[in-house]
Amino acid sequence: MRRPLVLMALAIVVLFWASSSLFSVDWTEYVYLTQFGKPLATFDGETEAGLHFKWPWPIQSVQRLDRRLHVLDLPATEILTQDPKAKTIDRTLTISAYVCWRIASKSDVDRFIRSVGTPERAEMILVQRINSLLGSEISNMRLDEIINDSPDARPGDSLDQLSRRLLGQANAGTEGHSRGSGLNQIARDTYGIDLVDVRLKRFNYPSQVREAIFDRIRSERNKKAAEYQSEGVQLATSIQSEAELKARNIVTDAKAKEQRIRGQAEAEADHIRNETQSKDVAFYAFLKKLEEYQRILGDNKTVLLLSSHRELFDLLFKPPGPSSSMPIPPNSIAGPLSSKAPLKDGKQQ
Repeated sequence: MRRPLVLMALAIVVLFWASSSLFSVDWTEYVYLTQFGKPLATFDGETEAGLHFKWPWPIQSVQRLDRRLHVLDLPATEILTQDPKAKTIDRTLTISAYVCWRIASKSDVDRFIRSVGTPERAEMILVQRINSLLGSEISNMRLDEIINDSPDARPGDSLDQLSRRLLGQANAGTEGHSRGSGLNQIARDTYGIDLVDVRLKRFNYPSQVREAIFDRIRSERNKKAAEYQSEGVQLATSIQSEAELKARNIVTDAKAKEQRIRGQAEAEADHIRNETQSKDVAFYAFLKKLEEYQRILGDNKTVLLLSSHRELFDLLFKPPGPSSSMPIPPNSIAGPLSSKAPLKDGKQQ
């Protein structure tokens, strides 16, 4: 009865020993092998994936670490931005960032385990160091460097520079790991961690001052709008004044030109009239008398009593013949008219 129990116990012990003597290495992990707590070997899943043999616990033990990229979200912190040139504080921003990190290489696994131990402990250390450096860098940046709306700037230029300053990346080393001075090199040499990237995820104003900032923005925009409106009114007034001055100059030039043309026309008309008069003086005097008759007798509201012996009415009583050459009396047109008492019933005596 005891023999089967002993055989069964031996089988269980052998099975446990065999299972604890074999371990597998996945391609996504590092396996750290120790013997009585002392490091013995490190297996890289990229080149040494598969099944491996070890002495059973407690002689030898393994610790597994993920060799893939880790993404760590940093807690939001309030940071003051300022103008380094003017040495003035600009605004307070709530910054949220994230860090991409991984165990640097197979040779850095021992340093990582000795200095940090676990990925959770590594992330706690990274949060403290990166938040302090991030606050120091952003406090030396202007707000328009963080939020750049210039049409000539490539999106992310300032943030790329911020990431490079934080990591201290100088050039690229072997196996895609970055080499240089700064936080990345310190993390690699001290903890065996490769900091791949540090990026801002979100930045906003604190909720306590957000409404006051919005009021300030509205006030600035209203002030700017008032300046634009004032400039527009001044520009419109200037344009209107220039247009009115130009219009007055055009009218003045037109009137001057009109007078000049009118004077030239009158001079030319007088010249033509004089030439015409010199060709037939009697006929010209006849026409002038007819014009004078029309002027005097055309207004039926005016009643004049004129003597029939006036030279002006010679044509009415003694009309010229077809070929007569009537002399021009010296005062036939411009002579004064004698006004007498008005005629009764519109008859002339």
